[in-house]
Amino acid sequence: MSKHSSDADVAFISALAELLNKNELTEIAVKREYGEDDSLEVKVVKQANIVTTAVAAPAPAYAAVAAPAAAAAPAAIAVSEDPSQHPGAVTSPMVGTVYLAAEPGAAAFVSVGTQVKEGQTLLIIEAMKTMNHIPAPKSGTVKRILVDDATPVEYGAPLMIIE
Repeated sequence: MSKHSSDADVAFISALAELLNKNELTEIAVKREYGEDDSLEVKVVKQANIVTTAVAAPAPAYAAVAAPAAAAAPAAIAVSEDPSQHPGAVTSPMVGTVYLAAEPGAAAFVSVGTQVKEGQTLLIIEAMKTMNHIPAPKSGTVKRILVDDATPVEYGAPLMIIE
């Protein structure tokens, strides 16, 4: 922990929190060295799935009496619609920016309904100025594309569904 407190450190932490939100990240950790025995370690974490937790929570008694079917339906939908739990989910192997085509204006590698073979390029993830082709883990049909072109993704984020 830093031996000194300064407005610069507070501004730095605020900038990290803003970066976290701007890039849709859930966690960021940084260590700043000031000298041999003086450093600042910061870890900013954003809670994920708050809405999911709220939906899965039991409904108040008055809501269950008024509309039991309506109270139960959102929880069932939230569980079955989680794309990361789908057996055909293709997840991101890294943090980076997703590109659905080889270059701007080019046709996308795949679209919904495309038949793919194992190893075929589905999309590209740019990480640290390196373009990483993401291959299909199995043969099948692209059922859903869960990301937009030129958007940031996190490690493990679901990218598409192949069945």
